[in-house]
Amino acid sequence: MGPTSKLFYGLAAFMAVVAVIYALGTSWISDDAYLFGFEWAGGVAIILATVMALMVGGYLHFTERRMDVVPEDWEEAEVEDGAGVLGFFAPNSIWPLAMAASIFVLGAGIAFWQLWMVVFGAVLLIWTTAMLNLQYGIPREKH
Repeated sequence: MGPTSKLFYGLAAFMAVVAVIYALGTSWISDDAYLFGFEWAGGVAIILATVMALMVGGYLHFTERRMDVVPEDWEEAEVEDGAGVLGFFAPNSIWPLAMAASIFVLGAGIAFWQLWMVVFGAVLLIWTTAMLNLQYGIPREKH
């Protein structure tokens, strides 16, 4: 297990403790008798942040097991040890903008509770996500 996954696991453990303290604290000082006065907005936010930190930690844990030791983990590493190809990055693509627009349509449909807009935004989001993933896998004339 690498240091970055340990960092996120530690963050998740800390946030889980904070969530318990927050739940007990808000239920103890509240005068509301409904569900012991648990404050839902902050409690759910802390719980979801804990789950997100666990997800990122799990992802890093699985990817670090398949990698060699990286220069960031060496004590005696130099700057030139990290030189080389970092990966392929698309120079320009319209699909992130199209995905953002489809998320906007989906969010507006949810906000105004228009089912046709929610369905249209979801279909648009699925299509734009597929096109983002396939933009270099399909021939140029098919774009």
